[in-house]
Amino acid sequence: MSKSNSYHHGDLRATLLKTAMQMLEKREPFSLRAVARQADVSRTAPYRHFADRAELESALAVEGFRALKAHLLKRGEPASTAALAELGVAYVEFALKRPNLFQLMFGNQCDTSDVERVRATTELHELLAVGLAKVFPEADATALATACWSLVHGLACLHLDGKLPTTPRTAVAPRVRGAIEAIFALPSKQ
Repeated sequence: MSKSNSYHHGDLRATLLKTAMQMLEKREPFSLRAVARQADVSRTAPYRHFADRAELESALAVEGFRALKAHLLKRGEPASTAALAELGVAYVEFALKRPNLFQLMFGNQCDTSDVERVRATTELHELLAVGLAKVFPEADATALATACWSLVHGLACLHLDGKLPTTPRTAVAPRVRGAIEAIFALPSKQ
């Protein structure tokens, strides 16, 4: 009996995502067929869960956004400018530790029809907006969240693109903290 006929899996979708994530992180080219081959399932099995590669990539991005949120939450709830700076450091760290996933997450236009992806990105934005509202209660938290995200995302991309050095690795966190603290220290014109 061939493996495609005898193979039964308890959670095929999770296995396919795990396999695709491993391939992505190793920079192995992947297609639905390549993922199926690597997962040791029939070449048509992935189509039970993903219509095409774009849908698989969107699901990987959702996993990435959830992993990023978990990584950020390890720094605790942002309740001060120093804590907000640590969120920024964690964001850049994530990008440097998982560059292929990070680029997949942010390299394409958002698929607003993917409810899980929209939810995952909204949760990340809300995490930052809630923290900023605590630290800066009189500010427009949404606008400030966009500005802070733009800053740390820009720093992550500058590091990934080699425009800012990533070695020694110990120099990255102080650079990110310094940039964020410099922005928060600017006097406001009210």
